[in-house]
Amino acid sequence: MAIFRYFIWAFLFTIVGLALGGWLGYATTGTVQGAISVFFICLVLGILEISLSFDNAIVNARILRDMTPRWQRRFLTWGIIIAVFGMRVIFPLAVVAIAAWIDPISALRLAVFQPAEYARLIGEAHTGIAAFGGTFLMMVGMKYFFDVEKDVHWIRALESRLSKFASIQGVEIGIVLILILLFSARLPEAESDVFMTAAIYGLLTFLAVEGLGEVLDATQEQMETVRKGGLGAFIYLEVLDASFSFDGVIGAFALSTNLFVIAIGLGIGAFYVRSLTIMLVDKQTLGQYRYLEHGAFYAILVLAVIMYAQTLMHIPEVITGLIGAGLILFSFVSSLRYNKANPGWQENEGAHGR
Repeated sequence: MAIFRYFIWAFLFTIVGLALGGWLGYATTGTVQGAISVFFICLVLGILEISLSFDNAIVNARILRDMTPRWQRRFLTWGIIIAVFGMRVIFPLAVVAIAAWIDPISALRLAVFQPAEYARLIGEAHTGIAAFGGTFLMMVGMKYFFDVEKDVHWIRALESRLSKFASIQGVEIGIVLILILLFSARLPEAESDVFMTAAIYGLLTFLAVEGLGEVLDATQEQMETVRKGGLGAFIYLEVLDASFSFDGVIGAFALSTNLFVIAIGLGIGAFYVRSLTIMLVDKQTLGQYRYLEHGAFYAILVLAVIMYAQTLMHIPEVITGLIGAGLILFSFVSSLRYNKANPGWQENEGAHGR
């Protein structure tokens, strides 16, 4: 029962969100059938978000565990506001406003009164969104594996070599740039330019957030003498969380074109992801399961490649979710086997070994 306390707010938001979804369905259609339909769409969107973002929770927990309790609470409170309203409401409106060269209020009116046109504009912006988010996530995954100090390897034959190549300055940036060139070359000229530009912005955003995070946390270290992660880590987490949200927001339009239905459904999922992140930190789950975060970062790299590939072909979100969940489950099982074969390894290596 102790685990359920982490999900109290998620449960409450689920009840309120589904009730709002049912009311919204009835208000827009005037029928009970419409209310039930929107109710289930919100439920399915929530499940979709959780399945796509489980790896996000693990990666967030890896960063959050080094932050002070104050910033952990801010991630759960301020962060959820940014996640639900920023990424699920403001972000789609901003995309439409930029794509259609209209002001945000007009974009909101379009979402409310012309949802089909609104969804069409979002769809047209898919290439740029996928390129930006995919590049940012790819750099996140590359940074984890290209680390000279990383000495815990799940797939040793691959990871040990990547760790050695990490001594080459900027190797991960070079690999990402090669992938950007390869994928952009497969696209029509107009989309190729959009892909290339958005991908470069994604790369620059990662480098900027990384640099800003180090500067802010270095300043905090000087003030507090002990680095515990603060504003810099918080900013990095929010940008990372936003990148994970791109595919969910785009995929949601396959189920509904209503901005508010999407916000409710994906918001429900976001609450569970936040709650799961806090639970992983409090229970020190990453320290207990040696390869769990490895599986999450492999899932991130797969997601990044899928986001790139979605500019060339349609890949159902269920496939993305199943691949990510499968990698994490496989890493969890591998961790259990290692724990059984090596009892007490945490004491020898430290609960937060790399």
